[in-house]
Amino acid sequence: MADIAPVSPIGGKTTMEDISHDAETATAVEKSMGIWEAIRKYPKAVFFSFTLSLCVIMEGYDTALLGSFYGLPQFNKRFGNQLPDGSYQLTSSWQSGLQNGTQVGQMLGLLFAGLLADRFGYRKTLIGALVMTIGLIFIFFFAQNIGMLFAAEMLCGLPWGAFQTLTTTYAADVTPIPLRPLLTTYVNMCWVIGQFLATGVLRGLLSRADDWAWRIPYAIQWVFPPFIIVGILFAPESPIWLVRKGRIDEARKALRKLTTAANMSETEIEQTVSMYVHTNALEKNLQEGTSYWDCLRGPNRRRTEIACCVWVAQVACGIWFGGNVVYFLEQAGFDPEKSFDFGVGENAIALVGTVAAWFVIPRLGRRTLFVSGLSIMLTILLAVGFMGIPSIKGKPGLGWASGALMMIFVFSYDMTVGPVCYCLVAEVPSTRLRIKTVVLARNAYLIASLVANFLNPPILNPSAWNLRGKGGFIWAAFCFLMLAWTYFRLPETTGRSAAELDLLFEQSVPARDFKKATADPFHGQEAEKAAEEAVAELRVEKV
Repeated sequence: MADIAPVSPIGGKTTMEDISHDAETATAVEKSMGIWEAIRKYPKAVFFSFTLSLCVIMEGYDTALLGSFYGLPQFNKRFGNQLPDGSYQLTSSWQSGLQNGTQVGQMLGLLFAGLLADRFGYRKTLIGALVMTIGLIFIFFFAQNIGMLFAAEMLCGLPWGAFQTLTTTYAADVTPIPLRPLLTTYVNMCWVIGQFLATGVLRGLLSRADDWAWRIPYAIQWVFPPFIIVGILFAPESPIWLVRKGRIDEARKALRKLTTAANMSETEIEQTVSMYVHTNALEKNLQEGTSYWDCLRGPNRRRTEIACCVWVAQVACGIWFGGNVVYFLEQAGFDPEKSFDFGVGENAIALVGTVAAWFVIPRLGRRTLFVSGLSIMLTILLAVGFMGIPSIKGKPGLGWASGALMMIFVFSYDMTVGPVCYCLVAEVPSTRLRIKTVVLARNAYLIASLVANFLNPPILNPSAWNLRGKGGFIWAAFCFLMLAWTYFRLPETTGRSAAELDLLFEQSVPARDFKKATADPFHGQEAEKAAEEAVAELRVEKV
């Protein structure tokens, strides 16, 4: 299809045949692009997607900060209770409470972000969230007791909820098919970068004996928002969002700002906009509505299930256990400095794993990587569980071996389930329901996180269950359940356009048949209705 002669409605009468032909041509061109060709055509889309995704660094930074603070003696002395051996620890209930306060705030923030972004667009919603973050960091910095920290975590969760969803959906909106796995998984990389920075900052402040050991890491959060806000001010709005709002001419202008005139002709711009309009019209005919309730109706119910479950898999795979290496190793008898050294190394390995995912995802596909990653992590959790059965006293080798396996666990996670999840949750929903479906999926993740935040602290906390490595058995059970779901329910979306996915879900194609199934969104009764609707929209826009 890539050799179809270009037909453009520019300056002429727009017909159903014009729209269908242009949309089909643009889709064929996107699918035939290589990665480097797509980057040459969409260099500014790559840059602005990278810029908006930096918001996630802030969330990853604070999430890792809070978990690592549990292993920071100065933080525990300031906010914890003294144990019989003279050391200080936050109680297991407060560890769970602080983390769950963040999750509750994020759940509320996600719901509001979905509504606000649908109404006002990505740019205004993200700028508002960043300004809000700047103000709320003051509560962290001047916290006098653990109650203030809890309030700060809950309130900061509101803007973090916007960061989690809008960065991923914006990346999916503004980039062609070959770049979507790279730029959506880059969101996961930003999360890892945030965690890496948090662990590194705390490692550098271990020598301080005062409250600045935890105040300085909180203050560093003020560095990010001003630079990101400047970048967003220059970024164009999502052309797909503008098409949904009937602002076709603005969508053309936005697309021009995302591409380069040297490699993207005006005819190609028009054809790409026709593809957006055609896909939007097709989805309106297949399933009316853009509310949260519409995400749970008809074929969209299955799409929402998939998006929710792949994000829940990020928790159920055991990363709460395997990724909390600093606190785990301290409870295994390592001193704080050595534990934080492991933490820094773990985050560096996570970063390498995410970069490796960029090269692996286009070759192996989403489904294969997801199944493989869960299988590897299940094996490691069982191994750590068995190594946790003997007493660790006088056996430092067990601690080292467990730490090494956790490093492999994190690398496997960040090359498979971690980044692939972001790609899937952006591709699986329809374009009209993308923001709201991702909101529901992220809320499913946060609910799973609430459970993990109550479950994991007592597993490791010496004043609670104190299971140490044996906790791997508990998480292995959850990981196995997600592996079984993935095998039977997760489809392969690699190389599919949004319109093709619409038809495959409408036809209820089984998950394991997605890769070989055929879908033609430009011919047939549904395609004709979509083209007719698209023509009507363009005529209204011209008037």
